[in-house]
This record gives sequence, C-alpha cells and structure tokens, in this order.
Amino acid sequence: MKTLYEASSTAVGGRKGHVSTDDGKIDLELSTPKGLGGEGGNGTNPEQLFGCAYAACFGGAIQLVAKNNKIEVGDEISVTANIELGKTKEGNLQLRAVLDCFIPGVDVETGEKLVNEAHEVCPYSRATRDNITVTLNLLLDE
Repeated sequence: MKTLYEASSTAVGGRKGHVSTDDGKIDLELSTPKGLGGEGGNGTNPEQLFGCAYAACFGGAIQLVAKNNKIEVGDEISVTANIELGKTKEGNLQLRAVLDCFIPGVDVETGEKLVNEAHEVCPYSRATRDNITVTLNLLLDE
C-alpha cells in the first residue's frame, strides 16, 4: 500500500480514559455508557468516535462515486451512523452499524446505486466487511 496520509491517535486509560491525536485536533475525555455498566458521564466513547469516522468517510465515498459517475450531489448529503455494541451467542462483544444516507435531489435508483457503490470503495466499509453487520439505508426527500 502506498501511504497517502497517516494519523496518530492515543488512548490512555481504556473506556474511562482520554483520547488525543498527535496534532492536538482531538483531545477528549472518555466515559463508559450506563448500558455498558459505566456511570455515563460527560465524555465520549469509542462507538461514538467510530460512528463519526465511519459516517464522514462514507459520505466522502458517496461524493467520490457520484463524481466518478458524473452525478451532481452537492454538499448537503449526510450520513448518520448508528453503532451498536452487543454480545454474540458465544458471549463475544460485537459491533453492528446502520448507515442512514440522505442524498437530496436524487431518485431512488440513483441513490441506491451511489450508496451501494460507496459501500464497495469506502475504506471503513472495506475494513469491516464480513466482520460486522452493516445495514445501508437511503433516506429520500419528502
């Protein structure tokens, strides 16, 4: 792989700790959600951070695929990633993701094409493929 960009992030203290990047752009406290036996707290958690990263990357993948197909989508597209952490039958922790994709101004066929093609090229989708369940939803203008 030819490296195009490299990011360095550090987590100290696990789920109740602190995360930061070497350039200082992220500097956040973590707290464990009540659903995972924690106190809740004001900090973020790995699932929220992963969801933000996946949603942003997937939105960029939709824009890339649209550009490659000469389809105008603008900057108003949005992706909401709903990340769930649960247990498998075997008792292992497992993630599940639902990506709600809103692409204003496209018809259903075009929107589905863009979302499905984005899922093939998005680095996060590729990294999680066959490892977690990812559900793709296309949200339409009303």
